This record gives sequence, structure tokens and C-alpha cells, in this order.
Amino acid sequence: MSLLGRSRGAADVRLDSADVASFRAKLLHEIDLSELTALSAAQRRARLERVLSSIMARQGPMITLRERNALVRQLVDEALGLGILEPLLDDETVTEIMVNGPDDIYVERAGRIERVRLKFTSAEQLYQTIDRIVANVNRRVDESSPMVDARLATGERVNVIVPPLALDGPVLTIRRFPTPYTLHQLIEMGSLDRPTAELLVACVRARLNLVVSGGTGSGKTTMLNALSSAIPDTERIVTIEDSAELKLQQPHVVRLEARPANTEGSGLVAIRDLVRNSLRMRPDRIIVGEVRGGETLDMLQAMNTGHEGSLATVHANSADDSIIRLETLASMSEVPVPSDTLRDQINSAIEVVVQLSRTAGGRRRVSEVATLVSRHREPFRLAPITVLDVDPGHPEGGELRPIGLPATLAERIRRAGSPPPAGLEVLAGASGREVS
Repeated sequence: MSLLGRSRGAADVRLDSADVASFRAKLLHEIDLSELTALSAAQRRARLERVLSSIMARQGPMITLRERNALVRQLVDEALGLGILEPLLDDETVTEIMVNGPDDIYVERAGRIERVRLKFTSAEQLYQTIDRIVANVNRRVDESSPMVDARLATGERVNVIVPPLALDGPVLTIRRFPTPYTLHQLIEMGSLDRPTAELLVACVRARLNLVVSGGTGSGKTTMLNALSSAIPDTERIVTIEDSAELKLQQPHVVRLEARPANTEGSGLVAIRDLVRNSLRMRPDRIIVGEVRGGETLDMLQAMNTGHEGSLATVHANSADDSIIRLETLASMSEVPVPSDTLRDQINSAIEVVVQLSRTAGGRRRVSEVATLVSRHREPFRLAPITVLDVDPGHPEGGELRPIGLPATLAERIRRAGSPPPAGLEVLAGASGREVS
């Protein structure tokens, strides 16, 4: 029996693929599979750990009790979970796991990428882990279908790409389910200040249509989840997502999730189909996890036809880019719509844009809150309400500076029963900057 990576730390003692296969065969010989199916996941793991501990005590290598416990956990992880990735999934500080072939594993912690010492014993073991993931969502990955998106049972998003598209071996990326922070927690973390949080809560309560914009990993879903807490419990909310991540606390929430095509290429249910269907479900508000295609047009029409106060996220690097991107995405609909009509839809629907960014230190925070002041078929114009004065030496990357709240928005907020946020001057007119 060969033990890989023997060292003082029990976590560094690893079994190679031949040892894993040997112990798996012994385990299957001693357990009753029908009995396991009747147990919960926790009971199943505890049962396997007891049996494996007994097997290793009788037939295992001469190692310490601590090392034996580590090897038992490895074997159970191989049998029930994702093998060597299980400790990373259990680590709350890890927000992303990036596997670049069997020998190269990186994680993201606190916005920074670092390499970890773990590695798969072979490409075959990595492929077995990938097959276990995609089999749970009735998908397959091979040369004929080398890319797949999936989701773990615990909510993490998974992307897989294998050779021949990935030149250096299978690539597996796991994005952790975002922690549902409250606005108060985001303030404590430095993602935004209290006056900006009060402004956003007032906008949600006033049923303003709001878009959260930002780059990859900037915290769009986390912010959307926090803002949704301001929606009254009396409203019916329909959430629509590609991979279900939102965790709303209201009692009347209907959660919808898109479905990819199966191995035969059929069964696809796109975000757009769900947006259209949601209009028949009597929603007070519609929350779209991320718009990325023709469903943008349906979302804009919903916002313009009685579903005020809806929220969505869009991938863009600035508030200006978010408006241009919405126009581009809406034009991807199979229904040809003239550009001036699209501009009219966006000017009528979108009222507030919350732009998120990541600082040089990896911190996620609000960089701008702006309102779309253009109307009808005018060129897009955005008026900043609060902006981030970037300061690399500041612990949060800078401070948010209030600019002012257009009188029309202030009046909408007043009518909803909230005073305009303190510290924000009410502006009689806001010309805004032209978006191009």
C-alpha cells in the first residue's frame, strides 16, 4: 500500500487511486447498499465512517489514529462527495474553486486567488469527480459534449470544460453559493455606507425599477438579495434565475429556475420562457437573477406594464455600460425591434442603477448609484446620485460622495411614505451625462 504525501499533518496523508479502489471494494463487501438508501446523508456518512474505521484498523497501514481518521474521511469523500475538493467546499472562506487539471488547484479567498497544495492523484480521478457532478443533473461531458454547466445539491454553480477544448486537461470551476448578507452586514463590511443603504431601501419601497450592475464576482447577487429584504411581506414575488441562488425571507415567494437541454438536446427552458410565464402568475414584483439575452426585452415590458419595483442584475463594468448592454441584450430577441423603440422601453422602465466594483484589494463595494433621467426616445442620460471617490489608501477603496436626488425621485419616495434620505440634496432638475 502506497501513501502519497506522508508528513506530520494528518490532512497531508493521501491514498493513491489504487488504494482508494481497494478500500472501496472492501467497503462494498461489508455494507448493505439497500440499508444505506434508507438513511439520511449524515447517517450514511457516519455509517460508512464506522465501517471504514473498522476495515482500516484490521487491514490498513500502520499509522496514527489521527492519520487514520483523515484517510477515512478521504475515502468517504470519494464515495459520497467530491473527493479532495470536499474540504474546500466545507471551508466557508473559499468563494471559488478552480481546478486546472489534476495537479493545479486554486481557490479564491477574500477576493484573492491562491494556489492550494491539494491535487488529484490522476486525470482519471478528476474525470470521476466531474462525472459524479454532471450525472446528478442528468448531463454528460465528453469529446462530443465538452462543455457543461451544472449545480451541486448544496447550490454551488459548476462549469466544466474538457479536452479537446481545454488543452491542458479537464478544467472544473465551482462558484460557491453567495452568503445572504443583510444590508446592515454589507455596511459593516464596507460595501456601502448607511446613507446609500437608506437611499436604496427607500427606492425599493417606492417601487422603483432597479438594476444592479457589475463585473464578474462583484457581488451582484449578494446585493440583490440584500435589497430584496426591503420588499414588504404582503407582496407576491417571483424570482427567476439561471441557477437558484437568491434566498428571500418573505413568506410569499415563487422561485423559478431555468433548465438546460438534456443529452438529446431537448427540454430546454430558458430564462425568457420563465419571464413570459411569470406574467401569468400575478406577481407584484419580478426579480431576475441576471439578464443576458432576449429575456431583457420581456423584463423591460414587464416593468412597463404594471410590475413596478422589479429588480434585475446585468453584467457590465460601469453604470453607463449597463444601459448600453441592456439595449444590446434586448435587441437579441427574435422579435425585431427598432432601436428608438428599445430606447423608449429602457427610458420608461429603468429608474435606478446600482453599480458594483471590486477594489484593488479585492473588496466588493458600491461605486455609483445613478438614475436614468432621459425620457421616451431621447438619448440615454444618467444622473449620479452618489459616487465613489476612489482612494487606494482607504481601507474600503474610497468613500461614497452624495451628489443629489432628482426632485422626481424624491417625490416618488415621499409618496411611498418615506422621507428622502438625510444628507442628499433634492435637485430641482438633473440633466445627467449622456451615455454613448
